[in-house]
Amino acid sequence: MTEMRALLGGLSPATHRPHPLHDSARDWPETNCYVDLWIEVLSALGHDPIAALGFTAEQDFEGDQFTFFKFPLEDLAELFGLRVQELAIYDSLEAQIAEQIARGRLVLVEVDAFYLPDTRGVSYGLEHSKTTIAVTRIDPREQRMEYFHNAGYFALAGVDYDGAMQRPPHSGDLLFPYAEFVKLARHDKTAPHALARRLLRKHVALAPASNPVRAFSRRLAQEIDALAARDPSFFHKYAFNTLRQLGANFELLGSHLEWLSRDDGSDFAESIEGCRKLSAGAKSFQFQLARATARKRVEGATAALDELANAWDRTLSGLRSALA
Repeated sequence: MTEMRALLGGLSPATHRPHPLHDSARDWPETNCYVDLWIEVLSALGHDPIAALGFTAEQDFEGDQFTFFKFPLEDLAELFGLRVQELAIYDSLEAQIAEQIARGRLVLVEVDAFYLPDTRGVSYGLEHSKTTIAVTRIDPREQRMEYFHNAGYFALAGVDYDGAMQRPPHSGDLLFPYAEFVKLARHDKTAPHALARRLLRKHVALAPASNPVRAFSRRLAQEIDALAARDPSFFHKYAFNTLRQLGANFELLGSHLEWLSRDDGSDFAESIEGCRKLSAGAKSFQFQLARATARKRVEGATAALDELANAWDRTLSGLRSALA
């Protein structure tokens, strides 16, 4: 098996424990596949993923969704010495993954969650949807693979391997997937608080000038009747791309600010409280909106977003003041 055992130690699907950012007691134990994957990868490599969460200050409402937030690759390079480059897939997906892993690199690749056993009850064998995994070990001969996905570390084999790696009979007219490889370098793994603070200042400067929660509220008011008329299964996709991204984003930002405060005594108290309100409020509103649309009683449903919009104002003004 081509693997990265030297870099990842005794990593095993049987013994892996998720990072505390994925603790079930949090409002949003899972955020989105790309961020969740990187949290676990960074932790496995000996880095603290909380140090890299300043980018969450930039989140905006993009017209039909909140920003699908992702770790900026330039931040990963500055903080941890990780270099992420696109892997051009032009032949055998499994062979090209094996080549990079043999060179001591992680490979991130978009696959079909239909073939991932860890999505049992959600996508596995039920629904075709793209998601990103990070492959650490692969054996094309035995058709086995180990990988990070969401908040965990897993293994698959046999027909699931064939499907994920687009082997016959699953190849056909499929397009090559998007893939990246991660070059690892020797790097100081001490908590990079000063650098993280500088990156946070950069991201706060790039935060939206107008309140994205109010923009979402206006858009939702326009389309809530149509949302209520859709099949209930659509609501889960809508909520994932709006309220989950909003709430999870600010729960992570709150964790980042708490981490910075413990080190240098920064006064981020107002912003931390604002993040908590945004996180818990988005979760609560998601349930309220689900009930309202299911019952087709949507009049006045968006009023609850006013408090979240005010929390966003307090969060960003507190950040700008603390970083001035």
